[in-house]
Amino acid sequence: MKMLLIFFIIINIFSDCLFSQSKETFYSAFNTISGKNIREHLEILAHDSLQGRAVGTRGGDAAAKYISEIFSEYKLEKLIKENSYFQNIPMHGSIPLNSSELALIHSKDTLQFDLGKDYFLYRSGQQTYMPSFLPVVFVGYGIIAPEFDYNDYQSVDVEGKIVVYLDGEPYSNDEEYFDGDLPTVYSNSEYKRRIAFARGSAGTIQIQLDSYKSWEEVQNDFQFEDVTLAYTVSSNLNIIMNQEAAAKLFAGSQYGFADVFEMHGNQRIKSFNLATNLRFRGVFKEREFISPNVIGMIKGSDPDLKNTYLIVTAHYDHLGIGEPVDGDSIYNGALDNAIGVSVLLELAKAFSSLEIKPKRSIIFFATTGEEKGLLGSAYYTYNPLVPLYKTIANVNIDGIAMFKDFSSMVGIGSELSTLDKFLQNTADNYNLELQNIPPQFKQVGAFNNSDQLSFAQAGIPSIIVLEGTKNTTRIEEKVLEAFIEYFVHNYHSPFDDLNQDIDNKAAEKHAKILFDFCYRLADSIKSPEWKPGAPFINARLQSIAEEK
Repeated sequence: MKMLLIFFIIINIFSDCLFSQSKETFYSAFNTISGKNIREHLEILAHDSLQGRAVGTRGGDAAAKYISEIFSEYKLEKLIKENSYFQNIPMHGSIPLNSSELALIHSKDTLQFDLGKDYFLYRSGQQTYMPSFLPVVFVGYGIIAPEFDYNDYQSVDVEGKIVVYLDGEPYSNDEEYFDGDLPTVYSNSEYKRRIAFARGSAGTIQIQLDSYKSWEEVQNDFQFEDVTLAYTVSSNLNIIMNQEAAAKLFAGSQYGFADVFEMHGNQRIKSFNLATNLRFRGVFKEREFISPNVIGMIKGSDPDLKNTYLIVTAHYDHLGIGEPVDGDSIYNGALDNAIGVSVLLELAKAFSSLEIKPKRSIIFFATTGEEKGLLGSAYYTYNPLVPLYKTIANVNIDGIAMFKDFSSMVGIGSELSTLDKFLQNTADNYNLELQNIPPQFKQVGAFNNSDQLSFAQAGIPSIIVLEGTKNTTRIEEKVLEAFIEYFVHNYHSPFDDLNQDIDNKAAEKHAKILFDFCYRLADSIKSPEWKPGAPFINARLQSIAEEK
């Protein structure tokens, strides 16, 4: 009995020593995180010489090379068989040319639409070619929502035809009907296209109404090269059209566009056949190229748990060179997302400096092609370097705090999994409040707009942690004004560059919080799980069953 007591005393002393040592090495690494270092990375990644880091360009490749050199400096392990940090991805680029022809015929009259002035293609390439005139059908908002007893397709046959619909969804001030004044998944353009093709449609035209404030915004968004994974299944013809051009689609029909606009305002939209027919003969400039994900790993310390993984991501690509605004044509993407990658690199340095590593392995992953539709992260989930079912979570970094005095955080996607508990513990440690997404930024798929979605769709609990609107030195209205100012004037423009007032201390504080959060996840014996009802549970169960 005496010997047993001595044994337990020794074990407890040893455990206390390990805990104390682990805590000491944690704070030693924590304190190496520096806003100055983050800024130094940012100055390189958002510099004009990288020309906006578009995929498949010299600037994009230079950014990937820089990231890989930093990974090497921190001695991250290489997971690629070729002893490289690069997971090379075959991609296809396409740009429609002005000689493309979108023609409308009504009775014996033929009308040509102008690319850029009247319409843009959601997807570019030969697969959109439609040589023969096809009939056109107006289908309201293009929505089928059984839970709301709503079906725009109920009274029309669209098989083999081109469907035309308004963007957005039925207006509602009832939270039980299309979530009231908050948009639902049904307003998402991709979702509408999927519904159309499931009904047999040959193509879609979405009329720009509320999703963009002006056609100039559309022109800015659609000016860049369309990029897809090289093996992506061909897409159909999908068009976005401005109101002035769209009105011509309704010529000679039962209702004109003015009638439809009135229906929209009175919430009495109806579907009907149009008296016009359309064809599209596209001409394209196309290319094939390679763009890499950049991936490195720090091995965990636990003999068993080191074979499970936390993936920390940030996308390094941006838009590249576009139409000049006030003489500046370089879309640098400083806050979107050169600074996120800079924080990723600083986290990699801090974790690599730990004398005692967390129990689980951590993969640091700079993704490519996020701006083109989450291409790099999607490619990885099709071609994972470690088993998906052994990957416990994804923490994505896309944007960093603007103000050093922030006192709240937003965990986008935290409500879907037990990642919320890990985030709450981290927030409590820094006296931070956890907020929901502010209503001014509440939009469908806030979770769906960056790389965390790819990992979630593969079954991996995922989250993106952003600065909230609460602040110790600024009133909430001023913080919101600053966020809105950025999104209205700088986001996806040449003004998202190094001339912005970027707060190094804010970036450092945010990075330290992410370090704590990631450490908790990587050192935890219990891994996060999807909550009941989360849409990604089945994907998780499938990957576990298949040991994928």
